[in-house]
Amino acid sequence: PSATRNTSRRPLPRWRRDVFRVADGSVVPPTLNPSPQGGGESPRGKVGTSPGANSLPPGGGGIGRGGTTTSIIGEVALFADTFNAYFEPENLRAAVEVLTRLGYHVSVLAAPGESRPLCCGRTFLSAGLVDQARAEARRVLAAAMPLVEKGGFIVGLEPSCLLSLRDEFRSMLPGADAERLAAQALMLEEFLAREAKAGRIPQAIGRYEGKVLLHGHCHQKAFGIMAEIQNALRLVQGLSVETVESSCCGMAGAFGYGADTYEASMAMGELSLLPAARKAAADTVIAADGFSCRHQIHDGTGRAALHVARILRDAMRSDGAKR
Repeated sequence: PSATRNTSRRPLPRWRRDVFRVADGSVVPPTLNPSPQGGGESPRGKVGTSPGANSLPPGGGGIGRGGTTTSIIGEVALFADTFNAYFEPENLRAAVEVLTRLGYHVSVLAAPGESRPLCCGRTFLSAGLVDQARAEARRVLAAAMPLVEKGGFIVGLEPSCLLSLRDEFRSMLPGADAERLAAQALMLEEFLAREAKAGRIPQAIGRYEGKVLLHGHCHQKAFGIMAEIQNALRLVQGLSVETVESSCCGMAGAFGYGADTYEASMAMGELSLLPAARKAAADTVIAADGFSCRHQIHDGTGRAALHVARILRDAMRSDGAKR
């Protein structure tokens, strides 16, 4: 169909050489002060910064709580989705660093005895390939249950992927195991906000004097978790958070790349998100958890948007916030 033809008016993201691997986050002891991951290039060399660089603008003031805790306070498994693992691995490395600094034993969710990474199956579902999506869901469920049964949490970064574990998995694999997984699968910000409320981590995990303009992914809005994202950002002292009142960014996966849907995609972004990003001051940090949202913002405004994990990571580093 003509709607599936890619348009040449938008560049495609690039696969990264420095992909996120299990070794990047597997069994990271909380006593380890994670070192920045050097090298590498951001998608298309434009969105975000290099994996080892701090992403917040300079001049933001001191950074608090740069050290690490010396005791394990919990166990989490990071769900390394395809988009972050292969296009923006610095986001996953930032999440590992944040969780490690706070005292969590971090592992990467993986299928035992398999070299193939886990996948939520979202791309199969979007193409109507339900059987293939169900097969991927079974792999994820089997890998997650040992930790879930111990009371651990599955933490993810990409909204459309992680929230599949709370929605479509329950439909494709109805049963007690899928329900337990759904109850213990959280976005990074949800997990941190919950842990802070319970008193297991400090109410202030870092400091940065600046402003964040936050765009919510459609799945985050649909699941009603925007408040938790704001609460997680409020763990950074001195940070002002403004949320863009917007609908879908317009990218919507492959929709923004269709030759027949590109114009509609950009028109959706122009309703509120893209004008807000252009209007934001140069030192305002634009935050968006969705991979496609970040690329829509870049393609429509030329500005880089960051995953919240990187903002939190930079605010926790003791060596200052340098671009």
